[in-house]
Amino acid sequence: MTNIKVIIPAYNEQDSITNVINDIPNTVNEVIVVNNNSTDQTAANAKKAGATVLTENNRGYGYACLKGMHYIAKLQVKPDIIVFLDGDYSDYPEELTKVVAPILNDNIDFVIGSRVKRLREGNSMTPQQVFGNWLATFLMRLFFGAKFTDLGPFRAIKYNKLVALNMEDKTYGWTVEMQLKALKQKLTYVEVPVRYKQRIGVSKVSGTVKGTIFAGFKILGWIFKYSLKK
Repeated sequence: MTNIKVIIPAYNEQDSITNVINDIPNTVNEVIVVNNNSTDQTAANAKKAGATVLTENNRGYGYACLKGMHYIAKLQVKPDIIVFLDGDYSDYPEELTKVVAPILNDNIDFVIGSRVKRLREGNSMTPQQVFGNWLATFLMRLFFGAKFTDLGPFRAIKYNKLVALNMEDKTYGWTVEMQLKALKQKLTYVEVPVRYKQRIGVSKVSGTVKGTIFAGFKILGWIFKYSLKK
């Protein structure tokens, strides 16, 4: 049986985290919630819902993801697949089965859950998110011949391939770093269309001007850094 583990970075997601965990298919072996210095009941609610809860006090999406990876690296039995999923309930966790299917059925290395317009709830992505995704994926097509259309956080990757990427970004550049390194290492990848709805609570990135600007600089910084390495 395939060993699948889910990593969920979570900062102040007490109102949504239980829903996220409960909707994850039971084919998953372990759900790991990384409490990223929350000031609410995120950790308690996640633990009550049956997740393994880790604590990462350094604020940042990448910090939280790396914490989950460090935990997994110490396990005696390593997983086959890692799934990354947000804790705000904007994704549909039950679609995890669809996201991992190309890895299980077609031996693909890496899958992005693509938030296509026809499956997105109205106003679930801000105009700056839509533009940022378009710009980043356009530049990846331009510089690297990539076929990505989204930087969606709902994604699955073979564990050994993830380790080989040597991920390092601590904040908002995590998703694009993974995609750029996947291209560099010539991983096989596909996008799977997924539904997307308005999140519970306020986005820590697109919900603030500072977060939006910082995320934009981080994403573009990774793309131009890799374009200069070509």
